Amino acid sequence: MQELYADIIVDISHEKLDKTFQYRVPERLCGVLETGMCVVIPFGNGNKLIKGYVMDIGSQCKFDPARMKEIQGLVKDSVEVEDRMIALAGWLRRNYGSTMIQALKTVLPARQSVKKLEHRTLQRLMGREEILSLLGESRRKKQVAKERLLQELLEQESIPYEWVTGKLGVSAQTIRSLEKAGAVKVVSSLAYRNPVRLEQAGDKRKDLSQAQRYIVEQVMADFDGGHPGTYLVHGITGSGKTEVYMQLIQEMTERGRQAIVLIPEIALTYQTLLRFYRRFGDRVSVMNSTLSAGEKYDQCQRAKNGEIDVIIGPRSALFTPFPRIGIIVIDEEHENSYKSESSPKYHARETAQEVARLHGASLVLGSATPSLEAYYRAGKGEYRLFTLKERLTGGQLPTVYTVDLRKELREGNRSIFSRKLQELLSDRLGKGEQSILFLNRRGYAGFVSCRACGHVMKCPHCDVSLSEHKNGRLICHYCGYSEIKPGVCPECGSKYISGFKAGTQQIEEKLKELYPNVRTLRMDADTTRTKDSYEQILSAFYNGEADVLIGTQMIVKGHDFPRVTLVGVLAADLSLSVGDYHASERTFQLLTQAVGRAGRGSLPGEAVIQTYQPDHYAVVHAAKQDYEGFYEEDILFREMMGYPPVSHLLAVQVFAREEDRGIRLAGWLAGRAGRVNSGAEAGKMQLLGPAPAAIGRINDIFRFVFYVKCSNYGTLIQVKDSLEEALQGIELKQETVQFDFDPMNTL
Repeated sequence: MQELYADIIVDISHEKLDKTFQYRVPERLCGVLETGMCVVIPFGNGNKLIKGYVMDIGSQCKFDPARMKEIQGLVKDSVEVEDRMIALAGWLRRNYGSTMIQALKTVLPARQSVKKLEHRTLQRLMGREEILSLLGESRRKKQVAKERLLQELLEQESIPYEWVTGKLGVSAQTIRSLEKAGAVKVVSSLAYRNPVRLEQAGDKRKDLSQAQRYIVEQVMADFDGGHPGTYLVHGITGSGKTEVYMQLIQEMTERGRQAIVLIPEIALTYQTLLRFYRRFGDRVSVMNSTLSAGEKYDQCQRAKNGEIDVIIGPRSALFTPFPRIGIIVIDEEHENSYKSESSPKYHARETAQEVARLHGASLVLGSATPSLEAYYRAGKGEYRLFTLKERLTGGQLPTVYTVDLRKELREGNRSIFSRKLQELLSDRLGKGEQSILFLNRRGYAGFVSCRACGHVMKCPHCDVSLSEHKNGRLICHYCGYSEIKPGVCPECGSKYISGFKAGTQQIEEKLKELYPNVRTLRMDADTTRTKDSYEQILSAFYNGEADVLIGTQMIVKGHDFPRVTLVGVLAADLSLSVGDYHASERTFQLLTQAVGRAGRGSLPGEAVIQTYQPDHYAVVHAAKQDYEGFYEEDILFREMMGYPPVSHLLAVQVFAREEDRGIRLAGWLAGRAGRVNSGAEAGKMQLLGPAPAAIGRINDIFRFVFYVKCSNYGTLIQVKDSLEEALQGIELKQETVQFDFDPMNTL
């Protein structure tokens, strides 16, 4: 039998997870030992038996075999929380491609060098008579600080130490003198930082609708029956998805289980947290990027110790070390932010499924515009689909007008604002109602289109738009196809062919030219750089301090403004024409969200979608708020082109200091990927590229990418494994390679 060797890490709680030790795998453990298992190993000169975790298993011996120590055995009573975390790290490494160290750093709350918080109190040891005697003595000696403290000790037996030194102004030396006299003692206890500082107020359960109650009953019946599953809640805006989540969490906590609630970072507002805090009190906490290192570490410790039941946060909250997770909720599951952009490039949706499997937990996904991946899997029976079609918050869906900007140009209107939008803006300003102008800037930088006919320059091989480069060429970032940028439109001969150049500031200026007295607020990357600026702008608009809110996609994410009766979508095509197979899906989601901001109160709403492609199915179905209609058309396109979720896509990304070396390495890896023997799947694999990345150089690092398509995810893992093995056999000179499975963005 071939000898096997295991790379083992000893201290998994240390922040410098970069050292493994190799041990021989005894014959009795061959076929039993797996990555992530806890083992007993002899360590150091004295061969002290300690615990370690298996990072990798292979046949290559890295050291002198004669000096190689052997694994003693498996640890059967190891801490389950740590076991699961190590197993999850191993799963991430296998399924997304990274080193085990990178995977471990992703899932483990690294022990930080942070000062522990202490709660100190001053406790009275003497009776009132003795304290009065000391008080009289202090007055005679004119010891003013000691007098203040003794006076306070007459009233209460225990006083917070910080209050004594702060409010009373008593020095530590004075406190020590009273300790020596036997009057008081300082009692210390360790405390955890709690980032949630809200006033607790009980929030009674709301009565669920029949549809909401049905979801809760079905999910809990599966859980109680020992068959927890994955569920997709497709509910229109205002249909009460959050109340369903909270009721499910309530049911789980009553069964002694914990809950993780993932929401996009941008949606993690005070109001969102307050809803959960009012229901669950101080048993809920938060995990996000604004927390200090100490606060993050403390929340993990509180979770591990069973001091909290619910954690709310973005995708990293998924790795909270709860011992008994009962439910994971991913709200707005279609959001891009659930995909990590650093290695390992995991998606929270699939990773949450693995976490749920390890804990025997339920996974609930929710969205008004589900990702095609989630809806496709629901259609295949992998997820169970529930729908909420009634708006419980009141208000009607707005009336939507789609304006053809090609027609506006032909009829002499060269303004950013169509005539219909100007008419409705004038009406709202006259009535004192509010409007939102949404500039769809996503993907604006690269693509080239004709303002006269709407034609977009596309790759003939990949059916994505070509991106404009400074050298006057249009390039496809999937396969590398390029052509010279035309001077006139190849469809209609118009000279109005170029990239789009407009921003929120220009729109604000043009609006004030039309309406000099209009009060505006602008929300974009420039106006939200300072802390709390996001909340301040939204609060000002909510309080009626502006007539029009102008902004990019951050203004259409779930906000509820009762006095907004008009939404104008400027340049709806920008995200439609970005060189990415997700373009139609993201456009539909953004337009649906934008239109949904109007008419949420008692007043009826209207929306205007300005576009050069009014007949595109994403625009047509968004105007009608018809998700099913959009899905049927877009999934057909994915099937024809072999894109996820129908097939799978592996992006192999190469970064290099020297352009020539990057080109050669990308070409060599692509050639090897094409030769991977995958049996029956070999003929179904398709290779695209290599090509320069969408941004070919950043900070003097050249970037290249190639794609491998295949319907079998396991085959792509084989390709990844083969390339990782090949890279171990060559010496890289300032080059790095990353893998991205089913990428959400082109590099």
